[in-house]
Amino acid sequence: MLFILNGSFLMHTTDTDIIVLTGAILARHPADATALLPILRDIQAACCHIPHSAMLQVSEALHIPLPQIQGVTGFYAFLSDQPVGRYDIRLSDSISDHLLGSRELGAYFAEALGVEPGITRADGVVSLAYTACTGLCDQGPAGLVNGHALPRLNRQRVDEIVERVNRQVPLTEWPSAWFEVEDNIRQTGLLLESTWTPGAALRQTLARGVAATLEEITRSGLRGRGGAGYTTAQKWRFCREAGTAETPRYVICNADEGEPGTFKDRVLLNRQAHAVFEGMTVCAALIGAGEGILYLRGEYLHLQAPLQAVLAERRRAGLLGRDILGQAGFDFDIRIFLGAGAYICGEESALIESLEGKRGVPRNRPPYPVTHGYLNHPTVVNNVETFAAAATIALQGAAGFAALGTEKSRGSKVLSICGDCERPGIYEYPFGVSLNTVLADCGAESALGVQVGGPSGTFVARSEFDRTLGYEHLSTGGSFMVFGPERDVLAIARNFTHFFAHESCGFCTPCRVGTALLKNTLDKICDGHGTPFDLVELTDIARLVQGTSHCGLGQTAANPILTTLARYPERYQARLKAIRFEPGFDLDGALATARALTGRDDALAHLAQTETETA
Repeated sequence: MLFILNGSFLMHTTDTDIIVLTGAILARHPADATALLPILRDIQAACCHIPHSAMLQVSEALHIPLPQIQGVTGFYAFLSDQPVGRYDIRLSDSISDHLLGSRELGAYFAEALGVEPGITRADGVVSLAYTACTGLCDQGPAGLVNGHALPRLNRQRVDEIVERVNRQVPLTEWPSAWFEVEDNIRQTGLLLESTWTPGAALRQTLARGVAATLEEITRSGLRGRGGAGYTTAQKWRFCREAGTAETPRYVICNADEGEPGTFKDRVLLNRQAHAVFEGMTVCAALIGAGEGILYLRGEYLHLQAPLQAVLAERRRAGLLGRDILGQAGFDFDIRIFLGAGAYICGEESALIESLEGKRGVPRNRPPYPVTHGYLNHPTVVNNVETFAAAATIALQGAAGFAALGTEKSRGSKVLSICGDCERPGIYEYPFGVSLNTVLADCGAESALGVQVGGPSGTFVARSEFDRTLGYEHLSTGGSFMVFGPERDVLAIARNFTHFFAHESCGFCTPCRVGTALLKNTLDKICDGHGTPFDLVELTDIARLVQGTSHCGLGQTAANPILTTLARYPERYQARLKAIRFEPGFDLDGALATARALTGRDDALAHLAQTETETA
C-alpha cells in the first residue's frame, strides 16, 4: 500500500505499517471523540482511504463504537473506506462551473487519464470524481487535488496535470501558480476596506466595558450574515445568561460556506483574518467563553496554514491565551477544525455534531446552541462575516455601522458574484442596494435572472431587478449567481435539485425521500417525458418537502423548483410531452364493408375521427 505524507510518497505494505502509522496519528490528537474527524482526515491523507484495521485501532483508542466510526467515514465526501487514487482529483460540479464548460472539460480529463469519473484507475495512481461547489466560483472551472485548490482549469492545464500524474510527480513539485487562489475584490466597503491593527477592537472593548460593548452591538442592529438574520446581540446575551458563572462557554465561527455560488468567507479569511479572530475574541469577552473554534470547510485547505500563522501571531502579541492584554482571568484561545465535505454542516447544530465526532445531522431544537451547544454547553455560532462586522462595531462604535443600510437591515453585505457577468468576484454594498445596481457593476445588465442566496434562495427574474437586498426584502447569505438570456432555466433548477438530493443527510423522510422524488420527476420533465400530471406532482412534493423537513436544507431544497416554476411556468409546460388520443384501430375503415353492402357513401355513412389533445 502506498502512503502520502507531506506531498511525498512512502511505501507501506502491511497491516503492521498501518498500525504504526495510525498510532503516530493518534499520538498527535486528544484521545476523545472530538478528535475523530481530524484523525480520520489524517488517515485518509496517508492511506488514500480509512482501512478497517485503522478503524478498529481508532475505536479502541478513543472508546468510540466501530459503527460510529464507519458511519462518520461514510457520511463525509472526503473520507472513504475504499481506496481512492494517490492523486485524488475532484472537479467542481457547481452550476457556475457548468456555465464555463466544466462537464466537457471533465470528459476530456477522464479520457486523458484513462479513468471513468467516480472510479479509481486500476494502477491506483489516480481517481477522478465530481464534487459539490469548491468555493472557487469566480475562477472556474475549478477542482481539487488531494484537497488542494485547482482554479482556472483548461485543456492545456489538464494536459500538464495528466503528464505529472502519470510520472507521479509529488504535489510539492507542481508549479505553485497552479494553486494560486485570487481574491477578486471588485468593490470594497465597511468591512473590506478596513485596515486592521491587531488588538485595537479588543482594547476598545476592555476600555469601554463588557456591558457597554454588548450595548453597542445591540444599537448597531447587527444581524447574522448567514442569511437567517438572527439578532447578534440577542444571541450573545442569551448565551451569556445561560448556566452559571462557572459554566464553560464556547465561540464557534462557521466558515463552512458550502452554498454553491458563495465564496465571500474565503476572501474575508484571507484578507481580514485578524478582524474575524478579533470578533471571536470580543464575543468571548462578552459572554465569558474560554475556547473558540473556527470550523473551516474542507475545500479551503489552502487557508489552513495562513490562518494558523495569524493565530500564532496573535498569541505572541498577547491577544490569545492566558490573561489576554494583561486582563487577569481573561483566558481564551482559538483552534481550527477542518471539515471533510458535507454541505449540511453549514447548519449550526449539524456543525456542532461534526465537532463532537459524529455525522453532521441537525439536532432537534429546542434546546438551542446558545444554551445547549458544543459538548452540551452554551455556545455562540456565527459566520465569518458576522464576527468581522462585530469587531468593526467594537472598534468604531455602533453609529457608523447603523448609519448604513435600511431600518431593518443595518450595515453592509459582502456578495459573491459569479456566472454570466463580465466581472465576477467580491462586492460589498450597504443593504438596500437594488439588483439593477449590482448587475450594472458586475457587467450583467442583460441577465435573464439571478439566483440570490444560492440554491436555497430565490430565483429572481428580469422583471424583478428593481428589488433590493435586505432581510425585509430579499435576504441572502451572500451568493449572487447571474444567468444570461440564453440559459436554460430548467437546467439550472435541475442542477440545484440534484445538489440537494445528494447533500441530504438522510435523517428525515421528507428530505431523504422527497429530494430524490423531486430529482427524478424533474429529470423526467427535462428529458421530455413529463406529463401535466408530473408537473402537478412536482409541485405537491415540493410543498411537502418544504413544509415538513427537519432542518433548513430540506425546507429550502424545493426552492429552485418553486421559484422558477412561479416565474417561468411556460418553460416547464413547453417541456411536457404532447399526449394525443391514438385509437387502437381505424373506426371509419371498419365501416367500409357496411357501406359497400348498402351502397351508401354519404357523409353520414362515415365516422369523423380526429386526434384529441388532453389538457
